[in-house]
Amino acid sequence: MNEAPGTRATKTPHLDRPKKALTVGAMTKFFPAAALFIASVLAACSGPRTLNTVALNPDRGTKIVRDVAYGTDPRQKLDIYIPDTEGPHPVLVFIHGGSWSSGSKGEYAFAGKRFAALGFVTAVINYRMVPDGAYPVFMEDTGAAVAFIHAHAGKYQGIPDRLFITGHSAGAYNAVQVAVAPEFLAPHGVTPAIIDGVVGLAGPYDFLPSKDPDVIAAFGADADPKVTMPAYRATPGAPPMLLIAGGEDDVVWPHNAPNMAAALEKVGTEAVVKVYPTADHAGTLVPIALPRRGTVAADVAAYLHTLP
Repeated sequence: MNEAPGTRATKTPHLDRPKKALTVGAMTKFFPAAALFIASVLAACSGPRTLNTVALNPDRGTKIVRDVAYGTDPRQKLDIYIPDTEGPHPVLVFIHGGSWSSGSKGEYAFAGKRFAALGFVTAVINYRMVPDGAYPVFMEDTGAAVAFIHAHAGKYQGIPDRLFITGHSAGAYNAVQVAVAPEFLAPHGVTPAIIDGVVGLAGPYDFLPSKDPDVIAAFGADADPKVTMPAYRATPGAPPMLLIAGGEDDVVWPHNAPNMAAALEKVGTEAVVKVYPTADHAGTLVPIALPRRGTVAADVAAYLHTLP
């Protein structure tokens, strides 16, 4: 496993608990001057949506195409953020977190704008969630969205053959699983070979069995890890991955990233683990909105630009 310079990988034998709201403390850790303002905004809305309010995002005329349908269900929609510079551009699919039971693409507009500003046509997707969207439904939607973007990227100044995926927390699970489990792209006539690289942000990839009620609601009480856990699904030909974790993350414990990386490297796939030693679970997301508080977005972009 490759470990990025200046970082550390921590293996902790702890079950993943992929649900905790972005708190005032978590966000003010990265934006202390706005502590009172963030607290007042949080009184009216939840964490990720708050980041849209305080984000230092360069709109710069970025074109936004909202509510593009990739299926017939109301949740099967995505928003596309197009850079204001001349294209075509590489394409990035961003998948939101929320324990597979909460969250929406609109709450993560800051991510779409940030990555568009960094030169990616960025699709921020919705997907069906618990209870009706329990596994494998949320993964079926992820596969459908990725296949849709691959097929239609050119319409939005994107390069279909430069397709990347990222996500935070539960969204990182979706991003990695769709890249290693071919059954979610197969119904659309494509394979994980269409994916050129993946970046997981604080993602759970190796956490079953679990007694956590949120995990059971999403995967069932008898889920088979060999089917549902990305760390068991790695096969030759999987796309290269950057797996980012927070050293102080007590929601998705950092052992998930090195375990996934080890599984990928075992089958010959490049995997890089980057751990921000002082970052908690929110600390791998907040800097996308507030880049002065961390290099997450820049690190994601730099990694993807290095891939062939």
